[in-house]
Amino acid sequence: MSVVLHLSDTHFGTEQPLVLEALATLAAQQQPDVVVLSGDITQRARPTQFKAAKAFMDRMVAPAVVIPDNHDIALFDLWTRMTQPYGRFSAAFGPDLEPVYQSPDCLVVGVNTTRAGRHKHGEVSASQMARVVSLLAAAKPQQLCVVVVHQPAAVPVAGERANLLRGHEAATQVWAEAGADLVLGGHIHLPFTLRVDGLARRLWVVQAGTAVSTRTRPGVPNSVNLLRWGDAATALATATPAAPVTGPICLIERWDFCAHQQAFALTAVTAVQPERGNSPD
Repeated sequence: MSVVLHLSDTHFGTEQPLVLEALATLAAQQQPDVVVLSGDITQRARPTQFKAAKAFMDRMVAPAVVIPDNHDIALFDLWTRMTQPYGRFSAAFGPDLEPVYQSPDCLVVGVNTTRAGRHKHGEVSASQMARVVSLLAAAKPQQLCVVVVHQPAAVPVAGERANLLRGHEAATQVWAEAGADLVLGGHIHLPFTLRVDGLARRLWVVQAGTAVSTRTRPGVPNSVNLLRWGDAATALATATPAAPVTGPICLIERWDFCAHQQAFALTAVTAVQPERGNSPD
């Protein structure tokens, strides 16, 4: 079984030490196969903030898929922003802004949705869509296919539509047709799992809240996601099925930080059934 730990919007520079340690404990307990950090790693793209983020990610003891976003490009240092917008990110996490992770039963594709000339809004270009399509087309039937962006590719309420990824409609259409199962993101600090209808295949947008920052929304604690995919996850999901289920199941778990326990606690589980391929080993 593959376990994916999905973090977002850590905003190092505003991190909370107790929450940080609780997340490290959760990772040690769950032992993910890969850790995804879907942008806004730092608060102001300062070298010390990137250094702290890298030190924390090194504690995960797992491969990482890390993409930058708007907070990871210098805001007030205009020279750096225009001449070396990703220099500080690359110094910490390497030059690959769109990393890819593969295992026998999981494919994770990162997409850099930042644009140096923009402060907030992200977009995905036609060439980026095509790159993801080519990677998805080469995926094995047993692989869970995950695309990672920063801004949400779908939102549950109209009030969040201004925060949508530019190009999301075209991207979700072509990625679903090519075999994507999940699109992970962050940006709005609001965790949810949402099925996108009207596509060639089933596709879910999975959003994470802010993992460790003080920049939480009212009533929404720090949160992360754990994705489980494989025979064990399917067996767990179908142990007491409400309806007959055929084919593999992906469990999407939301873990919220509980201040009383000073630990992350499982608060919601969503079972989704991708259409792609056969049950993974």
